[in-house]
Amino acid sequence: MGRFNRGASTNLIYIMFDILFGLLAYILAGLFSRMGTTFLEQSYFLICVAFMLIFVLANKESRLYNVTTFFYVDRIIKRVTKSFIIAGGVTSTLLFYVGRAKVDQRFYIIYLVTSFVLLLGNAFFVRYVLMKRLADAPRTLIIGNRERFQKFERFVGQSNLEMEIVGYVCISDDDFTEDEYVGKLSELEDVIHQLAIDQVYIMQRRSNQIDIQPYLNMCMEMGVTVRIIMNAFRAGAAQTYVSSVGTYPILTYHMVSLNTTERFIKRCIDIIGSLFGIILSSPVMLITAILIKIESEGPVIFKQERVGQNGRHFFMYKFRSMCVDAEEKKQELMEQNEMDSSFMFKMQDDPRITKVGRFIRKTSIDELPQFFNVLKGDMSLVGTRPPTLDEVELYERGHWRRMSIKPGITGMWQVSGRSSITDFDEIVELDTQYIDRWNVLLDLQILIKTVLQVFRKKGAY
Repeated sequence: MGRFNRGASTNLIYIMFDILFGLLAYILAGLFSRMGTTFLEQSYFLICVAFMLIFVLANKESRLYNVTTFFYVDRIIKRVTKSFIIAGGVTSTLLFYVGRAKVDQRFYIIYLVTSFVLLLGNAFFVRYVLMKRLADAPRTLIIGNRERFQKFERFVGQSNLEMEIVGYVCISDDDFTEDEYVGKLSELEDVIHQLAIDQVYIMQRRSNQIDIQPYLNMCMEMGVTVRIIMNAFRAGAAQTYVSSVGTYPILTYHMVSLNTTERFIKRCIDIIGSLFGIILSSPVMLITAILIKIESEGPVIFKQERVGQNGRHFFMYKFRSMCVDAEEKKQELMEQNEMDSSFMFKMQDDPRITKVGRFIRKTSIDELPQFFNVLKGDMSLVGTRPPTLDEVELYERGHWRRMSIKPGITGMWQVSGRSSITDFDEIVELDTQYIDRWNVLLDLQILIKTVLQVFRKKGAY
């Protein structure tokens, strides 16, 4: 990435005014708290510096300073509040719990309240007042079908992008009408000169591909900026983002929204949670192993090959709750399957289940060895249930999406009714909802609901 374009999408005016409003909040807090000139001491000023540094970084992380971010009132309030809570929480922790600082609490409270009001107000001040007056909007020419740019113009209106749309240029000479277009693509150089154009937007569509290179070279020679809108491929509900590898721009389409940071957080939760689960449940697992061994011949742990993330195979561990030849007898019982399809098998009064097995299934104790699967990295605490190999052979294309993340010990399906849900498509819908909505709080909610269901002995068999 060139050194001249790293901050091209960053609203530096917004950052600068956030800092100025933060400094104003510091001065007002000093005046309102009636501290005289005490608030001007270095220690108090450093509080303001630390708070604003964290606030600005949090805003930048949430893309508030990106000029392409949509300016929806509720979204801006939510993001500014989130950044304020992070900055206030970290600063307060460092001051009163780590540093044990002797800071005038009246001043600090007034500063927090004042800064929140001013910083929130600044977001709207920059948007509706400052940018309209200071921005030198570049004169913009748009190349393409005018009707197809209506959605794009609406998006621009919701962002902080400033541009003066001078007119449209049609791609084909046959489409030219003076009412809709200011020129033709074949006359682009003359149009740019006549209308004093600063930048050109070109929408590249799959149905109307044009050779952009000659026009790109022409604009570069004249010093006119070219922006290419990639609308060449549509992927339904997929999300997209633009990145680069060296000098190659990359447009990414994705359905699973866990980025590197989110995957790291989820993995940390899995490691800590699985270790905690193993330690806490060790006495129960030991007693269960002894009871299984006493009741029947065969291994204590049932090890079955399952299908994990995007088709990876792994061995899932459970306490054996059935007779040794349970897999062979499964085919004989398929007619009594209580699921509405053959994609999954579930049967309440399964004759293969042993006495101990019925109890450990009812209490979900049979699932405890899966903490080791989580620790190994084959599974997650929360995810989708891993199917068997024979179930996956029956999957249709749309069913594979439920396996686009690591399978889990529990998930949206389990806390939404488990045994009462027999429609496989509904299970897939719940799994994909989890994938689309994933966040740390959702995982915690599912884990809490799972624990409550286990104690209530609800939905397990």
